[in-house]
Amino acid sequence: MNRLGLEKSPYLLQHALNPVEWFAWGDEAFEKANHENKPLFLSVGYSTCHWCHVMERESFENREIAELLNSNFVSVKVDREELPDVDRLYMNYVQSSTGNGGWPMSVWLTPERKPFYGGSYFPPEDRYGLPGFKTILLSIARLWKSDKSKIIDSSCSFFNSLDRSSSRNPAVLPGEDEAQKKCFVWLENNYDSLFGGFGGAPKFPRPVLLNFLFSYAYNTGNKKALGMALNTLKKMAEGGIHDHIGVEGKGGGGFARYSTDARWHVPHFEKMLYDNAQLAVSYLEAFQCSGDAFFKSVAQDIFNYVLCDMTSPDGGFYSAEDADSLETESGTIKKEGAFYLWSADELREILEDETLTAIFSFTYGISVEGNALHDPHGEFIGRNILMQQATIEETADRFGKTIEEINALLDDARTKLYAARVKKPRPFLDDKILTAWNGLMISALAKGYRVLHHEPYLNAAKRAADFILDKLYDRKSGRLLRRYRDGNAAIAGKAEDYAFFVQGLIDLYEASFEPHYLLTALELAELQNSLFYDPAHGGYFSTAVDDNSVPLRIKEDYDGAEPSANSVSTLNLLRLSEITGEDKFSIRAEETIKSCGNMLAENSHALPQMLVALNFARKRKSRVILSGELLAPEMSQLRAVIDKRYLPGNVIMHASDELAGIQRFPESIQTAAVHPQASLCIDHTCLLPINDPEILAEGLDIG
Repeated sequence: MNRLGLEKSPYLLQHALNPVEWFAWGDEAFEKANHENKPLFLSVGYSTCHWCHVMERESFENREIAELLNSNFVSVKVDREELPDVDRLYMNYVQSSTGNGGWPMSVWLTPERKPFYGGSYFPPEDRYGLPGFKTILLSIARLWKSDKSKIIDSSCSFFNSLDRSSSRNPAVLPGEDEAQKKCFVWLENNYDSLFGGFGGAPKFPRPVLLNFLFSYAYNTGNKKALGMALNTLKKMAEGGIHDHIGVEGKGGGGFARYSTDARWHVPHFEKMLYDNAQLAVSYLEAFQCSGDAFFKSVAQDIFNYVLCDMTSPDGGFYSAEDADSLETESGTIKKEGAFYLWSADELREILEDETLTAIFSFTYGISVEGNALHDPHGEFIGRNILMQQATIEETADRFGKTIEEINALLDDARTKLYAARVKKPRPFLDDKILTAWNGLMISALAKGYRVLHHEPYLNAAKRAADFILDKLYDRKSGRLLRRYRDGNAAIAGKAEDYAFFVQGLIDLYEASFEPHYLLTALELAELQNSLFYDPAHGGYFSTAVDDNSVPLRIKEDYDGAEPSANSVSTLNLLRLSEITGEDKFSIRAEETIKSCGNMLAENSHALPQMLVALNFARKRKSRVILSGELLAPEMSQLRAVIDKRYLPGNVIMHASDELAGIQRFPESIQTAAVHPQASLCIDHTCLLPINDPEILAEGLDIG
């Protein structure tokens, strides 16, 4: 066992038996590289990454390659989910130098941690039009010995360029709504009207784009924007990227990370907490905007998956499930998607009834030869990836049954298939608990409670928040830690941990009205400002000011699979400003928006979540201040009016004595009101308290 056997990261532990003499990212590796005058080989990935597993099998378990690494380099393994700032810094280099990026990420560094060569997956020998990993190692080792000064000189350019870029004065923000219009036009031009989503294969969900489209449609009345979002979510839910074998109260369901084809059919099968958290919000907002119960059912499916399969006994949420698993208990070779694939014979045997089999096969496109026609590597021949290829109405018409009968039969089929599937070897579970991703899931569950009025969602959100506050929050220093696993909390929190968890706490306050969640959100927002904010140019660095583990602090200005800390923080600040009446929060939010001025002016589609924040800052805002007994039926009626609506510019509060010192209330509000009432404020004008739900609804719908 190498040094990684002492780590807690599941990804690092997967490499603990490699013959490579791995180091974790840290001073021990850096000092060895300096002392022995060797370059660093940095390998970055995550535990559920399919191609990371492939490169490990092909190269890191290969003794000849291990000997090359051990003799000529100091090899360092990084779990990108534990150290996103390290990953982001060197991914920036790989993308800028090669035009591509992805995991596993392979980067060669000087002992001072400056990059000079990099890429993603490399085969062990020359093939696929790629240089073999062995070839690259030999070439770099020779060049380091023969012309090290040339390597060192070239390695300085990247950091110098980044430093100049971060010091550049931000551009003036685009004119009124210009950035939003540009983003919409880009999405419109890249929209796949047939299958939904944007661009071709591979297709990623990227929920931040949907967040923007909902916000843009609300603020402009643009029906096409709404239609693009709704169609994308519908096609994704019908596709193979969605696990269709979810059974309420048992598990299954949820979404895989991305699709390899344009139809959302053939996924890489790993399931990530951050995707499912954000998609749950997207489906809830689709339900609010459309009233279509289909979207509600998909959100419920995601919550069922997370609560059954991804929740620790203590209430925190696990990070991910792998794509690969054994085909049989006695097998030794893992195959991608083995847990989710079905042959026609297998389905017939499990479902037993001929009619049930025919109905299920028609609905989900099952064929004897296999339905994964867009499988890029031909690995799924004879297997089927479930994809809803007929509507319930079409199936009912085909088999002469009612919609209710078809739904009941499909539920029966899914229950039988679930029971059969749980007997298969499960994919690996990455059971580390990350503060940032838990923050996203807390937000989703809090919104789920508000929209669907399901008490277990609120309870799960509170348990997770309390877990983070108990295990990953040092109240003496006020600081967050990033990762908890196996009884161990470690790694200084990054900007996204503060941003996503503060967002979760604000959302949880709006769902529960428990004051301590809002008070903690305010404390953490203030601490985030002191640790991560750039007073010279605005915006938030990914790494804290006193964290020296990363050689260069950078700011993220891209909303990708996860939103950037800057975008989420901006919206947090704007919401806190509305809740407290403190202008300092809105001023800092405006500074952060301005710090992204260059990107908003040139490529606003890269920052769709920042555009959501910009809409909040510029467009119609509303505050609803509730007072009176929270458990009274009249209060539930008032809350239902607010929660059923998609209101991206709204904050909701409950007037309480505990928060009297920090909340901005009109004089007409009484914290001890006998009868539940709502005070509605539109921008800077507050109406008299309302106790009639219909009048409140009219006020919210104005404008």
